[in-house]
Amino acid sequence: MKHAIRTVALILTVLMVSFAVGSILSCSKQEAPKGASQAQGDTQKTISAGPKVKITVASDCTWPPMEFVNENKEIVGFDIDLMKAIAEAAGFEVEIKNTAWDGIFAGLANDSYDAVISSVTITDERKATMDFSEPYINAGQVLIVQASTQGVTKISDLKGKALGAQIGTTGAMEIQKVQGVTLKTYDELGLAIEDLVNGRIAGVVADTPIAADYVLQNKNYKGKLKIVGEPFTQEYYGIAVKKGNKKVLDLINAGLKKVKDSGKIKELENKWIWGK
Repeated sequence: MKHAIRTVALILTVLMVSFAVGSILSCSKQEAPKGASQAQGDTQKTISAGPKVKITVASDCTWPPMEFVNENKEIVGFDIDLMKAIAEAAGFEVEIKNTAWDGIFAGLANDSYDAVISSVTITDERKATMDFSEPYINAGQVLIVQASTQGVTKISDLKGKALGAQIGTTGAMEIQKVQGVTLKTYDELGLAIEDLVNGRIAGVVADTPIAADYVLQNKNYKGKLKIVGEPFTQEYYGIAVKKGNKKVLDLINAGLKKVKDSGKIKELENKWIWGK
């Protein structure tokens, strides 16, 4: 009887221990996957919701209509809108940093920013020290004349007359190439424009965007001047990055291609350059 009672007690003890162990294991199984799932979910969130790449871009904002500070102290212009559109298309954040021209490329080399968009003409000399995006606009030279001028589409149509350009510019060089016209140089393009409006010279040669700003956007000259013919030089603007910075260059080019393909760049040209 004692043996039987002892046997029954032993069986009950084993059952109780088994139940207790089973309960512990059951709780462990319920809680462990929950913690693991939480950790896995957090990891997935970190991967999928990571911060966007941020690119800082320098621009000398004194060159309307490409880049300038408006009356509300906002940095605006063709290049600014273009850079924002590129960033949106390529999926990165962009910060524009207003930077003086005389040190803008030194800052790029010293990693003060990642890129420069500031009406920068792509030249072989510059390509030796920095890399460029694909070209985004031809800023070649154009001829500006008075609105009343007829039968003129190129410099040679003004033989026997004087034409103006800012000293040391491509425009001055182009005038010098044409026999029969006289070059008059100016320290500032605005002085040449004033002489043209007042009839002291017959035309002015300048970069396309700057010519358009004077002719189409400037309230002092709108309706008094016009651009004739097409750009007669090939001077493409590009976005500069530090030599060898392929990561940033690839991002910018990817976004630029989408902006071009979508037709957005033409919209910006009409808005900022041609005033349409």
